[in-house]
Amino acid sequence: MLLRFKVENYRSIRDEAVLDFEAAGFADQKECLLLYKTKRYLPVISIHGKNGGGKSNVIRAMWLAATFIKNAQRTQTEDAEIPVRPFALNNYSQNTPTTFCFEYVDDGIWYEYGFSATRREIIKEHLYWAPKGQKSVVFERKYQIFSFPTNGEKKHKEMLSKAVAANQLFLSIASTMNYMPVNKAMHWFRTKIFFSRDYADLGNNLLEYGHDPRMIQSIIQIAKTADLGIIDMQFEMDHFVFRSLEDLPDSLSHEERSQIELALHRFKENLSAEFDEASAEFQFGKLRATSFHMGLDGEGKAGEYPLGLMDESDGTIRLMARAAAMESALSNGGVFVVDEIENRLHPKLVEYIIQRFQNKNRTNAQLVFTSHSVEILHSELLRRDQYYLVDKDVKSGATELYSISDFSVRNDEKIGKAYLQGKYGAVPFIMEE
Repeated sequence: MLLRFKVENYRSIRDEAVLDFEAAGFADQKECLLLYKTKRYLPVISIHGKNGGGKSNVIRAMWLAATFIKNAQRTQTEDAEIPVRPFALNNYSQNTPTTFCFEYVDDGIWYEYGFSATRREIIKEHLYWAPKGQKSVVFERKYQIFSFPTNGEKKHKEMLSKAVAANQLFLSIASTMNYMPVNKAMHWFRTKIFFSRDYADLGNNLLEYGHDPRMIQSIIQIAKTADLGIIDMQFEMDHFVFRSLEDLPDSLSHEERSQIELALHRFKENLSAEFDEASAEFQFGKLRATSFHMGLDGEGKAGEYPLGLMDESDGTIRLMARAAAMESALSNGGVFVVDEIENRLHPKLVEYIIQRFQNKNRTNAQLVFTSHSVEILHSELLRRDQYYLVDKDVKSGATELYSISDFSVRNDEKIGKAYLQGKYGAVPFIMEE
């Protein structure tokens, strides 16, 4: 369960922005709240605001930080830049670090992990945890100086720190060396945070979860929910391993063969000179998806008729593309993060996704999304503290993130109407000629 996310000096976010899941003391919809120790937390946070205000940058910050944490040991070669983008609309932020921090609970244990970095090096990094209920330090770092608590594993951790380059994260490197506290902290990033994929990547998404029949069944059920005409779906997935292009099956089309050749060429370009091509194995996955709809024959008799997946509506495909990550979060108690949740989806489908997390949520799963839709504000699906807004200062160009609960909001207040009237800010100012 994610308790807080903090980001500072990233894109339009100049000052520290905090996405805080701790619930306010409101009496409404208390049954939806998630319990950790004595405090209650929100299952859903909705982020609204005007175009260009910085909504997507909050999501980008979460994605960049989580992806870098999981992959820094592979991507950060000696000369690789750290992929941060500091605030650019002044003369000093470019020279100060970008900071990310996650506070979360995994398997009943509280963690806080964060790091600050410029494009060249990690400035600070820390990991705290509370395996016995009391906060303790796993490690702290300032530049290449590492600090560890005094215990029997101090020498082991100091040895690990010597393997960490200035542009690498200790968490990422130590997790590959089977250091237990770091492995436990990394587990949440690897298995509990999911980002919505673009609908064009549906094939890879389905292939990734193709081994799990429960997941495939969930995707089929969501497809039926999205499109009342779908009565069933069928997936055929082929996986094969090959060592060279000569091993590719003859059944591949010219386009598929060309795509594999290009992918292999780019892969080899990024490998070191020590790579032993003779021992390499490559995997390829191929997906065929068919949906079945009811139709009528020439005599008016009902029957099932197949359609290729790409013949389905854009909204159906988009919802299916999100289905695997959404179901993984709901099954495993993870966090599902979506930018522009309503994109090409009917308001009823958006409501369906939100309610999956808001109501009868037995795994402490969470949903974070951005939206332009005032329908969500009007719908009263969420509590007042579940609505966040972003606004951009006209003079400085800096994004501010804040909760509607920061205002004196009555229990019966019409959030959507008050938002459009400008009570909370974060609405566009339209100049008429």
